[in-house]
Amino acid sequence: MSGTGRRAGPAGERPEEYAEEYADEYADEYAAALASALRGPVRAKARLVAEIRDGLAGTVAAYAAEGLPHDLAVRRAVREFGTVAEVAPACQRELTVAQVRHTARAVALAAPLPAVCWYLFLATGHGSQLPLAARLLAFPLAGVAAAAALLATAALAATGPLARRLPTPRRLPRATAWASTAAGVCLGVSALTLAASSPLSGNWPAVALAGALAAALHTVVASSARACRDCAGA
Repeated sequence: MSGTGRRAGPAGERPEEYAEEYADEYADEYAAALASALRGPVRAKARLVAEIRDGLAGTVAAYAAEGLPHDLAVRRAVREFGTVAEVAPACQRELTVAQVRHTARAVALAAPLPAVCWYLFLATGHGSQLPLAARLLAFPLAGVAAAAALLATAALAATGPLARRLPTPRRLPRATAWASTAAGVCLGVSALTLAASSPLSGNWPAVALAGALAAALHTVVASSARACRDCAGA
């Protein structure tokens, strides 16, 4: 270490370059630890971790360039930013809200479609060609899907511009997670019911198409609901 307290870098490497390399190495380790502690949408999580990583690397490099030993530069930067354990809860809250919005948007768009299909079948008379069990299932499935869509719309409102004035309800992530789970179940049951009923219907192409649509939407909503449950329990 020189008289100013700055560590000498490898031969042929300027102290500033060594400081940046050391800062990048530590920041990468910090970012990896933070990323493993967080749950949430992939893009939002990557963007958040990258912002913190770049800020930490810049702070460590700045302290090291001032002549501080690198260990001390790291300690000061971490004191300024916070440890992973200290930073993770605030980051997780932000990612949980992002996941709630992602899931609520999927449910609000997907859940009403099977209800519309059931309504069209029953209102146009094609529903009479479906088995009695399918017709009896239509009403509760449509009702649950509609309720889930309404809750998802409320979640979008609560986490949108309104969130700047009012705090996000503490139980909203869990409520959204289970509402989306219920919507996913309804979509799955609708898909199975329509697929099983299509051979018995005189308008089987339309019924089969509605079943395929419900199956595709079930995949999207169920995946998002699982991610939302993970975030709500994090």
